[in-house]
Amino acid sequence: MAETRGSILARFRQQVAVGRPIVGGGAGTGISAKCEEAGGIDLIVIYNSGRFRMAGRGSLSGMMPYGNANQIVKEMAFEVLTAVSRTPVLAGVCGTDPFLIRDFFLQELKALGFAGVQNFPTVGLIDGTFRQGLEETGMGYGLEVDLVKAARDLDLLTTPYAFTPDEAQAMTRAGADIVVAHMGLTTNGSIGAKTAKTLDDSVRLVFAITLAAKSTRDDVFVLCHGGPIAMPADAQYILDRVPDCDGFYGASSMERLPTEVAITQQTRDFTSLQLRRK
Repeated sequence: MAETRGSILARFRQQVAVGRPIVGGGAGTGISAKCEEAGGIDLIVIYNSGRFRMAGRGSLSGMMPYGNANQIVKEMAFEVLTAVSRTPVLAGVCGTDPFLIRDFFLQELKALGFAGVQNFPTVGLIDGTFRQGLEETGMGYGLEVDLVKAARDLDLLTTPYAFTPDEAQAMTRAGADIVVAHMGLTTNGSIGAKTAKTLDDSVRLVFAITLAAKSTRDDVFVLCHGGPIAMPADAQYILDRVPDCDGFYGASSMERLPTEVAITQQTRDFTSLQLRRK
């Protein structure tokens, strides 16, 4: 059985009170989840981008029509949920899918053992005319807010992405437990973004999102994520400058980047071996 929402939140409040940030991570494979749990992670989120990311493709693959995002998450559940023993696992749900029977799907996720949900794929990553068209044709961010409210009504933990202060307020009003301030596609590594906000840009936006969420409901947690916040030192930079931010959530930075480094270096070490022949 998944740990209850109330138990998870009580534990998070205790650790934040003693100065230990909440750290969440994405897992695209069972071994990622197993290693994250071994490292002491507080929560794990799985969504379709994790599968693409760990297949060597950019995380934005999860925003493209390369598969049914919600069905992919259900498939991944059997790999990831069985790989961990104590860490809450959340499912990324595409709330704008016009063929999603939302309440039935949320019940399915709960029955599988998921502790909660996150809004991914999210139209929050889309801007410009395309985003405007989605909003105008019934596939907007508001459906993701509705998803969070429905999940909250089922007593599922909710950790939605928000990209602006207004979105943070909307998600908090919907009952979000943890608002994740999203700074965009993660930089660094072989398939990371090259165009991104600076860390100081992120400080300002994380501060604004945190203020918006906590002024709406003072018991909501806020985590920072994405963009230039790629390594532990980057996350510390944000936490040092936004004291009300409660932690960090990493996806590429939690599994793709360390995997790239570790496998590349291990291979180099093996390929540098020498034969000792007479």
